[in-house]
Amino acid sequence: MSDRQQTVDDDPRFLGSPMEHDGAQQPSVPAPRRRRGRRIVLISLLVVALLAGGGLIAGGIYLKSVESDIDRVDAFTGVPAQERPVAGAKGAQNLLILGSDSRDPENTAGSRTDTIIVAHLPADRSSAQLISIPRDTWVPIPRSADGQHGGRDAKINAAFAWGGVPLMVQTVEKFTGVRIDHVAIIDFAGFKEIIDALGGVNVDVEKSFTSIHPPHRSFQAGPQLLDGEAALDYSRQRKQFADGDFARIRHQQQVIKAILDKAASGGILANPAKLNAFLKATSSSVSVDKGMSLFDMGMQMRGVRGNNLSFLTSPTKGTGRIGSESVVLADPARVKSCYDAVRRDAVEEIKEYARK
Repeated sequence: MSDRQQTVDDDPRFLGSPMEHDGAQQPSVPAPRRRRGRRIVLISLLVVALLAGGGLIAGGIYLKSVESDIDRVDAFTGVPAQERPVAGAKGAQNLLILGSDSRDPENTAGSRTDTIIVAHLPADRSSAQLISIPRDTWVPIPRSADGQHGGRDAKINAAFAWGGVPLMVQTVEKFTGVRIDHVAIIDFAGFKEIIDALGGVNVDVEKSFTSIHPPHRSFQAGPQLLDGEAALDYSRQRKQFADGDFARIRHQQQVIKAILDKAASGGILANPAKLNAFLKATSSSVSVDKGMSLFDMGMQMRGVRGNNLSFLTSPTKGTGRIGSESVVLADPARVKSCYDAVRRDAVEEIKEYARK
């Protein structure tokens, strides 16, 4: 085994506490064809869908032109077909959303997946359930295609560093038993441009605190209008909260919902300049798998708004230690029940089993 392979396989970023190892050197992995910042794809899907839902005559043509600029990634190449879960309920779909924050002051490298979301789209497309899997969840990771990594338990975000998107698909499918239909890659640094294009978003801050990152903004408890920089800063914070990374997940979910609410109610469709700025800040940088159609997905989801999105967290027992490592411990019984509900398209059961 080469020195580089040894470094990747033993990288403490994927074995120890994120607070202990956030400054560790990150291994490089194969990147998509273009290295532009990736934006928030689910938001793009839902908001551009408003073009169709809003009755704009040119909406379909415009969506198709937007789609021509989207980056495509090989999400399923090398994923053994015989090991994949069977398809779930007819008509329902499951998206794997992978996210990072390339401009996060704590992120010293670019191949890290801080956000892992299984987004369930019911057959009737009247809602969506977004289930966040904490990045430190301790799971079995299959052997990578090159045979050099994996084949053992580790933090779930190690899968991306060791084998890119295909190994992450394998790992999530193995952990959840849910077949992934499509994959999208996002960068939460894209919040700034998206939110500024909307004129800011409204967020209900859970408690007063000061950001640990310059310029050390003070966030006051209660409703606040945040511009792009402030909202991005807010979505990064976790160390001031007792539940750490769970708080960061919660903040990201708040900002995603706020963006959707503002896009749906803020007059963006009636303002060509705002609409154009918003779409340029999102869809021109989206990366999705080769089989995903932004236009088709947008048309299917044209009735979805912030109030019928459910933001959930994959069931856990909280944090703990395995050997000397600080990890998130999955709750096996509730995990099984939750993702069984996803496979059956049982929306209310999904909400029951996944922790808010």
